[in-house]
Amino acid sequence: MLHFILDLLKDPLTFLSEFIAANGSLTYALLFAIIFVETGFVIMPLLPGDSLLFSVGLLAAASGQLSLSTVIPLMIVAALLGDQLNYYIGRNFSEWVKSREKILFLKREHIEKTEAFYAEYGSKMVILARFVPIVRTVAPFVAGAGRMSYPVYLFYGVVGACLWVISITLAGYFLGDNAWIKDNFEKVVLGIVGVSVLPIIIGVLKQQFSKK
Repeated sequence: MLHFILDLLKDPLTFLSEFIAANGSLTYALLFAIIFVETGFVIMPLLPGDSLLFSVGLLAAASGQLSLSTVIPLMIVAALLGDQLNYYIGRNFSEWVKSREKILFLKREHIEKTEAFYAEYGSKMVILARFVPIVRTVAPFVAGAGRMSYPVYLFYGVVGACLWVISITLAGYFLGDNAWIKDNFEKVVLGIVGVSVLPIIIGVLKQQFSKK
């Protein structure tokens, strides 16, 4: 399991290409499972959601191995279903989870940072968190623990899931033919992660300056 996650984190494009070659249409089930687990299990915040979506778009453009008309709705549904599970966990088991210092890949500080993110942005957090690694996984849990109105949560969740999956997958699709991106995909992945965590860095800097 750990080897699988490390390979996926290191180079999602190569990982997906090899998996498609070996397993064909089962790749759709794998993509559904990865997105569902990343958004649905608060203890699994390290799966590569953004770079995975970008890789899916790139492969769809470069080789036609994946169908956008199939994979985009599939991943939106996976993200939404994962959100509902995570919200339920937060609503019913938040005290037990928060009492632990660490559970698998989840640290208590991840929850505390997401709670601060929630306090600053309110219900909009559900949309904004989609584009921030770790926060994306913990946000539904915090929304459930904070007893956010479920209809409000569901509305923002649907909007966020659609924006996240469609924008990043199409970015990979339309930029996939770029020779520089193909030759420097690892740098592209690091860039995606860097842009994704930018809101966290800005938030930390704001806190530091406000203390001064």
